[in-house]
Order: sequence, then structure tokens, then C-alpha cells
Amino acid sequence: MHTDPENRREQGRPATSGLGRRALLATGAALAAAVGAAAEPVANNSRPRRGGAAPDTSPIAFHGLRQAGLTQPQLPAAHMLSFDLPPTSVTADRETLRNVLAALTHTLSTAAAGTLPEPRLHTGETTRLACVVGVGPAIASRLGLNVPPELADLPTFPDDRLDPARGHGDVLLQLCAADRWTPTVVAELATTAVQSAGAVPRWTQSGFLPHTAPGVTPRNLFGFKDGTANPDEPTAQRWVWGPPGAHQNGTILVYRRIHMDVAGFAAIPEDRQNTMIGRRAADGIPLTGTAEHDDPDIYAKHPDGAYVIPATAHVRLSSPRLDRGARMLRRSYNYDDGPNDRGLLFCAYMRDPALFTRVQNRLAARDALLPFIEHRASAVAYVLPGATPNEPLGHHLWT
Repeated sequence: MHTDPENRREQGRPATSGLGRRALLATGAALAAAVGAAAEPVANNSRPRRGGAAPDTSPIAFHGLRQAGLTQPQLPAAHMLSFDLPPTSVTADRETLRNVLAALTHTLSTAAAGTLPEPRLHTGETTRLACVVGVGPAIASRLGLNVPPELADLPTFPDDRLDPARGHGDVLLQLCAADRWTPTVVAELATTAVQSAGAVPRWTQSGFLPHTAPGVTPRNLFGFKDGTANPDEPTAQRWVWGPPGAHQNGTILVYRRIHMDVAGFAAIPEDRQNTMIGRRAADGIPLTGTAEHDDPDIYAKHPDGAYVIPATAHVRLSSPRLDRGARMLRRSYNYDDGPNDRGLLFCAYMRDPALFTRVQNRLAARDALLPFIEHRASAVAYVLPGATPNEPLGHHLWT
């Protein structure tokens, strides 16, 4: 688990949709706002808003150069879904994937616009839905898709206890909103649309964040602030988003479902917890700093020569200083699937998942949190550039 905000570690032919591709695009165009000339900046929840401004309650535009699930401030409720495409032939499966992505574009864009003819979404309040859609490395390789060359499954790490039925997948979808109602309903509608287009469900997982004031860093189930210092836009351009070209508004998601021994960790004295993490639980301040957003100094020492942030501290082992400044964009969620299965849905976005592999190898070797966490599912996906009013998600995959 990457609790350090500076850099977390780095998961017969099918029937096609009844809606034609042109009809889907036409519907999306009628509902969408025009796309701006510049790419949306990466969302960063870690800095307070001026004047304690109230949260935005306007609809979240689905169309854009980047997907709204990464450009909007993180919403507190999430629902993740994974789908597979049963293999037939490359030609047939490429057409099925086109139909799946077109169906998702239609369903998600109309849901985000509040025009989906679904009474359960007509609550009298603005629908605020932000989505992330990606494709997995297996389907990309099998169908010869135009994806970043860095897209690949992760290696096996020591102490992984991965359940393949709860990880991987050909198409990944994340739905985020202010509460669980909207993602739950939209997940049902999206699943129906995707199945009609020829895909089959693989796994689902819901997650949540505590409701916090704007600009306040949310906490994970260990009680520590989680997500203090995501990269700013210039830094994200180098380490998160793809290079200029077809992939420049896409990125790669690393997902890990991490079980946490919440009760066991809570039994440890707080001062010991702080040294295990490298930050103070009370306020998120690094052991070497005076404010939450201070950069942890992993080389600072006490007069006796001992490191202020211990050698096994999570913050030290996941520090960008050990990776030449490379950073991830972290947008993780907590999960609670019963008293014996609680933890973190670690979601990190980066240009090259080799960054996660390096960090995770260090953590797997000596992280002080190892007795209290267990990685139980994993997935990797290429997060597609955004859809436009005239082009669905994935329109660059075929070039």
C-alpha cells in the first residue's frame, strides 16, 4: 500500500449493440459541449481552495481531451468494473471492442449530461459523474491495438496473494460520484450496454472516501492522510501523461486491491505508527517537516547519525528521490467488504508502470507495513484519451 503522498507504489461472433455507431456519435454530439483547445490539467485535491470555496455542483462534462475521472477533483464514491471479450477472431474482436467502447461512450455521456432516460437518476439534483475507461494489456496485444509500448502486466512480487478472478480484464471502467447511488445505477446500465455489445463481466468493486472539506486530504482506514502531494501539471506532463502523439492525453493505470489489517495496525502506539509511515497521523506532516505539504527529507539524520525517517518507513521507500523524481498520480479509495476484508483500492496513474515495479520491489523487501497489508488483486490498463462530440472513446486505438 502506498500511503506516502509523495509517490505511491507502484492491477460464434458476439452480438453487437443495437445502436449503430453513427447513431451513438450523433447522440453524443448533441449532448456534448465543445472541446477546449488545450488539454485539461490534472486534478490535484491536495491544495486548499482560495477562500474555502464551496464544492462545485455543476454537471461534469464527459467529453474532453482527457477523461473527466482524472481531471476533476476526486469524488468520494467509486465503483470499478472489469469486462472481458470472449476471443473469436482478431477481425471480429476488434469490431466487438469498437462496439463496446461506442456503447460506453453513449451510456456514460448521456448519464453525465443528466439526459439518460432512467428515473433512478432523476433525483432532483445535478448528476455529477466522472468516469475512467481503459483497455488491458492482453486485449491490446491480441488485437494489435495502438497503445503505449510500456503497457504490460506487472511482474509477480513477493508476498502477493492475488485472486485472478478479482483482477485483470480487457476493459476497465471506474465510475465516481458524490455518493454510491449514481455509480451503482450507472454501473448497471453500463454493464447492460457492454453485454449487448459482446463483452462479459469479470469483476466489480466499490470504494469510498471520507467526506472532507474542499482542499482537505482524505484519510485511509489506517487513519493516515492519503494523497497529500500529487504532481502538478508540468510534472504530470512528464511522468503521468503520454508523450506527444496519439497517447499524449492518455495514461496507464496500476490498480491493486490491498487488504489491510486495520485492527492490528490500530493496536500499535501512535508514535510507532508515525515512524512506520514517516508522517504524523494527526496532521500528515512528514517527520522532517513543519507542514503537511513539505517534501519529506529522506536523507535528514539525528545527531547520532540515525535517519529521522527510518530506513523501513513507507515514505522513504516510495520517495520520488529514489526514482530520479518520477511521480505517480494517486487517486485511491478505501473499501469495506466485511469485518475481515477491508483495505485500499490503490489506483495510480503513470506514463510507465515500470515506476510502480521499482517502488513495489523496494516496499516488498523491507516496508514496515508488510505485516499489516496483503495485495489480493491487480490490474493494469491503458486509460484512453477522452472522447469528443464526434469521436468515441478509443478512436485512436485503430491507427
